Amino acid sequence: MKKVIVTGILGQDGSNMCEYLLRNEDYKVYGMIRRAANPNFVNCHSFLQDENFQLVYGDLTDETSLDKLVKEIQPDYFINFAANSFVGISWDMPLHVFDVNASGVIRCLEAIKKYQPKCRFYSAGSSEEFGDVAYSPQDMNHPMRPRSPYGASKCAARHAVKVYRDSYEMYAVHGTLFNHEGTKRGQEFVTRKITKGVARIHKALKNNESFKPIQLGNIYSKRDWSDSRDFVKGVWLMLNQPQPKDYLLASGETHTIKEFVEKAFKYADISGSWAEVEGDELATKFYNNSEEGETLIKINKDFYRPAEVELLLGDPSEALKEIGWKTEISFDNLVKSMVQFDIKNCET
Repeated sequence: MKKVIVTGILGQDGSNMCEYLLRNEDYKVYGMIRRAANPNFVNCHSFLQDENFQLVYGDLTDETSLDKLVKEIQPDYFINFAANSFVGISWDMPLHVFDVNASGVIRCLEAIKKYQPKCRFYSAGSSEEFGDVAYSPQDMNHPMRPRSPYGASKCAARHAVKVYRDSYEMYAVHGTLFNHEGTKRGQEFVTRKITKGVARIHKALKNNESFKPIQLGNIYSKRDWSDSRDFVKGVWLMLNQPQPKDYLLASGETHTIKEFVEKAFKYADISGSWAEVEGDELATKFYNNSEEGETLIKINKDFYRPAEVELLLGDPSEALKEIGWKTEISFDNLVKSMVQFDIKNCET
């Protein structure tokens, strides 16, 4: 039986990858987490008891733990989704972000090189590598122009993967993944912040209770959003080609955070309208279309980033043509599923 190490399984992509592999492949899956006093397994309940799944401990900042895992397991695949993945916090802890996201990838590659050089390695890249975009849509030829320590760390990881692939003939790929969301997305990310906030307001309105508005930063930023479940399929396709090659995964569509807000309230059956003061974006608010006219969304300048990425739009044509990948879940269905999930869980 072939063996796969998946890191970051407590997060969205790692848990979705484990579910996908256990459902579609007859492989032994080793899910790696860091040792913590109280790990949150909420995203893992569907597979923790699967006979082909085993929980293991390791840390991208600890070379010894990674060496030990690769040496003992002898994996056929090593899929790295572990990261310090919140862009906003990367300005506050840039050295830690680089240690995990860039040096951590090198530690993985070194362990594979030393103990299982035939293992196929996946590094999770990001559209934040493009940053201050030069043209749209962005493809794999677009220059790396990051605007955050997080984006810069992912650029470094991409370079490291190429160096090890070229130097040691390793099957190592760095997938450039545009924004992808889902019901397992962390609460610190803006999409989940919105849908959980909508669920909270939905419950309050239903029970005639008061509520505080959702506070957001730049609602005019444009992103290329997809569902994480579509992306893990693309990652698996990247890892099973005759030759290693980096690919870009995206929907090829762009939507503003403002549009995400509107659709989220729509799927909660809450109608609303924007009230904007010309020339003052911080005065923009989203009001409930009811007699009370409560504020649902309030703009807070504290949530603006030091350097904002205004537009991200990916060109996935290479992945579509060369590895047969495609998205199956639309933007509308993504938002709808997240809102309905959070409403259900808010009321139980």
